[in-house]
Amino acid sequence: MDKKEVIKSSILEGKSFKFGDDISTDLIAPGRYFHLRSNMPELAKHVLEDADPEFAGKVRKGDFVVAGRNFGLGSSREHAPTIIKMAGVGAVLAKSFARIFFRNSINIGLPVLICDTDRIDDQDNLEIDLGKGIIRNLAKGTELKFSPLPDVMIKLLNDGGLVEHITKNKGFNL
Repeated sequence: MDKKEVIKSSILEGKSFKFGDDISTDLIAPGRYFHLRSNMPELAKHVLEDADPEFAGKVRKGDFVVAGRNFGLGSSREHAPTIIKMAGVGAVLAKSFARIFFRNSINIGLPVLICDTDRIDDQDNLEIDLGKGIIRNLAKGTELKFSPLPDVMIKLLNDGGLVEHITKNKGFNL
């Protein structure tokens, strides 16, 4: 895949859903539904329910979770980023992430972007260019920058995550 092809396939568009700081994995995947961990589609119906009870019913494919600092703190359960992705979220934007949440997200193919989210409001329409490191806030006519993702990361995300990439390529072939 050449550079032009990678960049072309790395444009995301959607609406923002704004959350604050310290959104834990317990807020993402409420513990009272832990018995559903073997039924991920059902668990995804409760994603972020304790932070916004109506989120799962409002989010549409490609929309974005936008948060403050320390998103995904708490347990290392992989199902937190998995149900965010299953709910249709195109990417999570935050000022910072818990390390294990960040790693699990990349592993399952959920883009997680570190950026200043102060100028993004709830329900803003965004266009994100992963390869160029630009977030266009179409609602406000502004642009934000983040560190562009390297081609190798975009390839992993486009393949659906680490496991899917290895399966598709019969090994780790970047």
